[in-house]
Amino acid sequence: MAKSLPRSPLAPATFPDLPVIGGVRFAAAAAGVKYQGRTDVMLAVMDPGTAVAGVFTRSATRSAPVLDCQAKLGGDPGQGAAILVNSGNSNAFTGHYGQTSVAEITAAVAQRTGLRQERVFTASTGVIGEPLPHDRIVTKLDDLHGALSDTALQQAAEAIMTTDTFAKGASATVEIDGVPVQIAGIAKGSGMIAPDMATMLVYIFTDAIYDQAKLQALLSAENDTSFNCITVDSDTSTSDSLMLCATGASGVDATDHPAFATALRGVMLDLAHQVVRDGEGATKFVEIQITGAASDADAKVHGLAIANSPLVKTAIAGEDPNWGRVVMAIGKSGAKADRDLLSISFGDIRVAEKGWVAPSYKEELGAAEMKKDEITLKVDLGLGDGSATVWTCDLTHQYITINADYRS
Repeated sequence: MAKSLPRSPLAPATFPDLPVIGGVRFAAAAAGVKYQGRTDVMLAVMDPGTAVAGVFTRSATRSAPVLDCQAKLGGDPGQGAAILVNSGNSNAFTGHYGQTSVAEITAAVAQRTGLRQERVFTASTGVIGEPLPHDRIVTKLDDLHGALSDTALQQAAEAIMTTDTFAKGASATVEIDGVPVQIAGIAKGSGMIAPDMATMLVYIFTDAIYDQAKLQALLSAENDTSFNCITVDSDTSTSDSLMLCATGASGVDATDHPAFATALRGVMLDLAHQVVRDGEGATKFVEIQITGAASDADAKVHGLAIANSPLVKTAIAGEDPNWGRVVMAIGKSGAKADRDLLSISFGDIRVAEKGWVAPSYKEELGAAEMKKDEITLKVDLGLGDGSATVWTCDLTHQYITINADYRS
């Protein structure tokens, strides 16, 4: 049985009440992929007319499920679609065996649901380099199909957890032409979090009608300022997958509607922040605001350099207002910076400016700011109008404990 990890101190009190999304049903089961008795596989089945979009890791060692999903995007939305996800084993770095596992699972799901195999998407998360016991998943398909329900999204969220300490969900309702349109999503992620093009495992569903090509463009754009702006440990997974499915069940065409884009952005940010709050061993949620950069791209580079610095992250864990480590991270980022134009604040406390400690700064003020569970670091480069916001967490000894034990 999997070792139980203490719930993150930054976790929300409860799993949110998610709305029913017309046109999609969910089920979860315990297949024994790695641990006996643990819910570790989920199935989602969408009605005909569902548009599917996705973004995936750009890792050079991405998994067999990722490669298969990338090849299938943009298929005929006149067909329904299905997504099957397992935890406990990532089916990554498994050679031809990994491709065989994907083919066996997608064929079995297609046969059981009546869908074409090219409309069945899979994902796997867990240990890298071990063959996926796909037969254990296939034998559970009858149970999964029989248990499909439009109210089982929370169970699906629980099934995809690995070192997560809580299931993650978020939703929004937006009114378009007087009709409510629903969006709901789930995510998993705790460690190996530094997305590159995509993220962890995230599945978002809406009952809106949406053109597939434009849905893909919208997802890619919103991803750049949400999931691609978070980091826990600077490591990009081989399995990162983010999929958005629009079933059309509401009868409302939301294509290019700005209110829908805003609502989707809110759901994605909520889920992204929950992933950071569940960072392995995290005790602090950190927002890094970069302004005054030469460009938005430079601002993001600076923000991630600060967020990924072990020295910055351990200083935050130790509640040490060591602004020199922030200066160090800016200097090494490779993006444009001028020492004598920098301003740094911890929350509303101005710490440094013009290449030196701020005259008004008092150490006890900075120390008090660092004791908070949620911390904002502000950096103004003084060079231009570029800006970006990045989210991260601290780095504690518990992170080492979790990952030193990961395969045991």
